[in-house]
Amino acid sequence: MSSTTLKPMHFRPLNGVRIVVWSGFALILLLLPLIARSNFVLTLVCAMGIASIACMSYNMLLGQAGMLSFGHAVYTGLGAFFAVHAMNKIAGGWPMPMWIVPLVAGFGGFLVGALLGYVTTRKAGTPFSMITLGVGELVFAGALMFPEFFGGESGVSANRTAGSGWLHDLGVNFGSQTQVYYLIAIYLFVCTAAMYAFTHTPLGRIANAVRDNAERTEFVGYDTRWVRYLIVMASSFFAGVAGGLSAISFESATAELLHGVRSGSYLLFTFLGGVGFFFGPLIGGVLLIFSLYVLSELTKAWQLYVGIVFLIMVVFAPGGFSALFMLNLRRVKYGEWRKMRWPYAGMAFFGLIALWGFAALVEMAYQLQVAAGSGTALTIAHIPLDAAKASSWAIAAIVLLLGGAAFEFWRRRFAKVWSDGEERIAEAIKREEAAIV
Repeated sequence: MSSTTLKPMHFRPLNGVRIVVWSGFALILLLLPLIARSNFVLTLVCAMGIASIACMSYNMLLGQAGMLSFGHAVYTGLGAFFAVHAMNKIAGGWPMPMWIVPLVAGFGGFLVGALLGYVTTRKAGTPFSMITLGVGELVFAGALMFPEFFGGESGVSANRTAGSGWLHDLGVNFGSQTQVYYLIAIYLFVCTAAMYAFTHTPLGRIANAVRDNAERTEFVGYDTRWVRYLIVMASSFFAGVAGGLSAISFESATAELLHGVRSGSYLLFTFLGGVGFFFGPLIGGVLLIFSLYVLSELTKAWQLYVGIVFLIMVVFAPGGFSALFMLNLRRVKYGEWRKMRWPYAGMAFFGLIALWGFAALVEMAYQLQVAAGSGTALTIAHIPLDAAKASSWAIAAIVLLLGGAAFEFWRRRFAKVWSDGEERIAEAIKREEAAIV
């Protein structure tokens, strides 16, 4: 027996790295309004915070429990309607402060999750996905059948400045977008911390076991259906909070919030952000709002570009943007990232050139087929083109081909350097493990 004295192991949930990360997160949320001075940018940031909570709540299903849902918008949408009606009750005299409304929406989402989750979690895998799709379409169709609650096609509006309470007496009535932002920022930080803590609870760990091997989990004595049911209810609560914050930010709720397209958006952008890492859905929420409110203003074909990015990520980086970040962080740790600088620079430079050629072809085709009434002249990245001239098409095609060929050259070089680096990292990890033993 070895005479080496083993040091006792201690669990330190608040180690130095986590303290720095969470403090940095809080500091960014606190100082962001100083950077985003215009109301439009601040409204955009508010929407990103709401979308981040919604995507994180969806990742509790997909990333943590392996439950692919096509009806998550039901919980965010109904949470928004619960919040709007609560806001109108407050305006009518209810003695409840406005900042409580997102919690009301959260508990409303929790109750809906308890009701619908009892049905949807009776099956797992593909049947679960199909059931959630059917339930989502059912709720969306029902929204147009009950105008008393859903307000018909125009929805329900409310006033976020109504109410009373000590905050209201101090002048915090959420009339300005800055006050709304800080309310969303506080809920974003608290919900993020709560969902992170949830991943470390016994239920969160068992959800991972159900995701990885449901049969073995049942063999050791756990009821997998009950685990899925509890995860759905927890996810529904945070989704409802996101819906409540949306109602406060936009002072309205419409049936479109329940549509399957919104559920698909949560799935798509949560995947793009990365379901394998906790912070992935935060990235997904930012990308979701950027696509809906920024990219859509730049081009009418924005959905085409989002679809292409999604396909590229599925094929080349199925772990999402968060996985790419962590892989490169690991290369920094082992001193391999410096070798990637030129391959990255070459791919980025020629990738942008090829992207310009591709975008020019797409935008000219769109100009001729959809927006012909506005003429054939257009500008791509400050470069004038004319969709009616063959020379513009030829230039775009040549740029795409040359840029694509150069990008492929650098991609192959990148793949070689990356593969060699992975081998060296694997050897370094083996040496570290041997030194520990």
